[in-house]
Amino acid sequence: MRSEKEKMLAGDFYNANDKELVREREYARELTFEFNNTRPGEKRKKEEILRRLITVKGSFYIEAPFHCDYGYNIEIGENFYANFGCVILDVNKVKIGDNVLLAPNVQIYTATHPIDPKERIAGKEFAKPVVIGNNVWIGGGTIICPGVRIGDNVTIGAGSVVTKDIPNNVVAVGNPCKVIREI
Repeated sequence: MRSEKEKMLAGDFYNANDKELVREREYARELTFEFNNTRPGEKRKKEEILRRLITVKGSFYIEAPFHCDYGYNIEIGENFYANFGCVILDVNKVKIGDNVLLAPNVQIYTATHPIDPKERIAGKEFAKPVVIGNNVWIGGGTIICPGVRIGDNVTIGAGSVVTKDIPNNVVAVGNPCKVIREI
């Protein structure tokens, strides 16, 4: 029988109140609390905390405050920057490529709930992975919804709600986010 964590990562319905998952979320909360309350000049300490939380392939900088569910489902590439107020609900995998910039208050969600209210009330949850390509700039206040793939060389305009995949080499903006021109 699969664990609730295995179900969660497979994108199946799972129980978020499972003891293992609660413990792992609490660990992530402790690390993000420590990160968010570290003095601004303690850059090395901040980086060490984040490296215990997320998978990092190269240079990166994340401004506090930063929040996530588990941390271990987040993988970021080389030369990554997230401005103030980044939230990543990493119930499933979040893979971010190289040379990615997140403006303030960008939110990335993998977590979702059933549309059927009976299933929702019963506590069912599931998640879909998010992939962000290389050389991407995501404008302030953007929300990226579960299951979305953003291609390479993309600019997402501020305040967008990305509900569907965005192809390579475009500028996209709006709610819902739509391509407005090619690059």
